Amino acid sequence: MSTPLRPLVGLRVLDLSRYLPGPFLTQILVDLGAEVIKIEAPQGDSLRWVPPFVDSPAGPMGAAFAAVNAGKRSLAVDSRKPAGQALLRALAATADVLVESFRPGVIARMGLDLGALRAAHPRLITASISGYGQQGPHALRAGHDLNYLARAGLLGLWGPADRPPQVPAAQLADVAGGALPAAIGILAALMERNQTGLGRHLDISMTRGVMALGAVGLAQAAAGDESPRGAGFLTGGAPCYRCYATADGRFLALGALEPAFFGAFCAGLGLPALAGAAFDTGPEGEAAAAQIAEALAAAPLDHWLAHFAGQDVALDPVLSPAEALAEAGWLAEGGAPLQIHLDLGCGRPADGAAAPALSADRDALLASLDPDLVSAALAAGALPSPASASSSWSSP
Repeated sequence: MSTPLRPLVGLRVLDLSRYLPGPFLTQILVDLGAEVIKIEAPQGDSLRWVPPFVDSPAGPMGAAFAAVNAGKRSLAVDSRKPAGQALLRALAATADVLVESFRPGVIARMGLDLGALRAAHPRLITASISGYGQQGPHALRAGHDLNYLARAGLLGLWGPADRPPQVPAAQLADVAGGALPAAIGILAALMERNQTGLGRHLDISMTRGVMALGAVGLAQAAAGDESPRGAGFLTGGAPCYRCYATADGRFLALGALEPAFFGAFCAGLGLPALAGAAFDTGPEGEAAAAQIAEALAAAPLDHWLAHFAGQDVALDPVLSPAEALAEAGWLAEGGAPLQIHLDLGCGRPADGAAAPALSADRDALLASLDPDLVSAALAAGALPSPASASSSWSSP
């Protein structure tokens, strides 16, 4: 078994983010050994209360929240109160990295001027994850993953040409446009800090970040390719690279881009004459795809998996989420909540601490701060106790 990769042991991260992008990022940092202090509003991160719910050692919570907040420490702070803001500034002074995911200006209204914090603590690295960046014509627009994919030019490539763009099942902009670029940026900034002694601010736009996923499609469009949605070489237009239905309502994903793979597939299907149409996105390609679809629709999924077993044809079943989790070994014994860990090539981190209860670490975290600040925050009602923290969803 590979030795766990934990180079961030001793690093403290103050995480003010909510929902998915920031928490996914800080889950990566936890897995690499960092201490992550999750700052929540008194009602908690809204993702806590999004069903379905799972039972965890910390009590019932949303399955998605449990998946991306394992091993973190939680502290609920009312940042609307000046005493709460003073406490957050004191915590920021103890941190190596601060992460936030609000629209521009919100973090300042919480009493945290990121520029002033870095001036006072030059080694601090701050990362702001937002939909459109901290500046620009769209900076203050409301949005979520679907909006960022739309603005990035990727949503327009998704789905058949005669229907509206298809909503992706994965939050690509949140994760690949926000969390992953932020993780890379933070790790690079930590290396830079080792050389210069100085931190820096990272302005992560999920729209800009996710555009990198469209490297092929956007580059082809820039070069003059005006293929309609669903008709491009890699978007479903080529018969060698698309999904086909089987007799039992299941689907096969064919990714036979190499001529040898597609030729072997067509031969195995009894249609060797179609091998030359592999990359045709026009009428001949559609005719070839229709013949392939008709042949595959004559038998169930298991028949075709057995038929092509051991052959290099780049053909795989379209698994359900439950099937994929079981195949990957991601289902924990005893019905424990699923934890999501990015595969960094050295094995999955050992599943240890679960996601925390709301403000579960309040007393331990406050013990190291100025008692006067803590007393003022308690007196102002800016530090709800774990027992009094709300357990119902409320919009932040």
